[in-house]
Amino acid sequence: MIHDTDISHIAPREKAEILAQALPYIRKYHGKTLVIKYGGNAMTDPALQQDFAEDVVLLKLVGMNPVVVHGGGPQIETLLQRLGKKGQFIQGMRVTDAETMEVVEWVLAGEVQQDIVGLINAAGGKAVGLTGRDGAMIRAQKLRMTDNQNPDVEHDVGQVGDIVSIDPSVVKALQDDAFIPVVSPIGFGTQNESYNINADVVAARLATTLQAEKLLMLTNIPGVLDKAGQLLTELTPQRIDELCADGTISGGMIPKIAGALDAAKAGVNAVHIIDGRVPHALLLEVLGDQPFGTMIKG
Repeated sequence: MIHDTDISHIAPREKAEILAQALPYIRKYHGKTLVIKYGGNAMTDPALQQDFAEDVVLLKLVGMNPVVVHGGGPQIETLLQRLGKKGQFIQGMRVTDAETMEVVEWVLAGEVQQDIVGLINAAGGKAVGLTGRDGAMIRAQKLRMTDNQNPDVEHDVGQVGDIVSIDPSVVKALQDDAFIPVVSPIGFGTQNESYNINADVVAARLATTLQAEKLLMLTNIPGVLDKAGQLLTELTPQRIDELCADGTISGGMIPKIAGALDAAKAGVNAVHIIDGRVPHALLLEVLGDQPFGTMIKG
């Protein structure tokens, strides 16, 4: 993917106009919390990684409070393959046995989280990596997954977690002290066991708990598409039910949409699913006036 970031052809006055147009949005979201789910191509393309880090730092410097929740599916899959294990999914959730859980923790809380922290710091921010264990933030229990087609059937997906509660104290403390929290979606149970939790679900619950102004989910598609491949700019609960029933929303999009809808119903003012493959996607959504991606309404 080639990104043309040369803006030398833009006249200084036009640059000033562009900056001035962002002012109402900076004022509107100043002091507000933005929870950002970071995943997909935006995490693996070096140019997009840099764009993302710059966007997060800029949002922090103009007075907003970004909180990053990251996934790491491709990185987990790569390491599992190197170990001779094949990833298995049921209804969009990764089946996680004890060995896979070790890989998940190592990849998410180690490699991926530290890469993101490093990128944000290199862009001039002050990022701090967290898992659900830090500050006893994410308490979880084993996910009991019923089959979408037959509610009498229950799938065992191993050490996949269902969130019991989120204590956001550590995130709030970091926000108040000019830091940018970067959260790995790992929770812990009553016996100190680890749980792999879907990152979309963690982002949605964290946004709800923090009473975030916005929840922004970066994906590998322009947003939610209908059967004809057309972008759906706005979705209501009723429309989401219809799209799930006819199979338009399926696989990994199910937990993403479910989490987004829960957050919208619980008072997060705006939930957006946006295309992380677009350079500076975050700035386009937060500081622009054009509809971008799919907005979920509660």
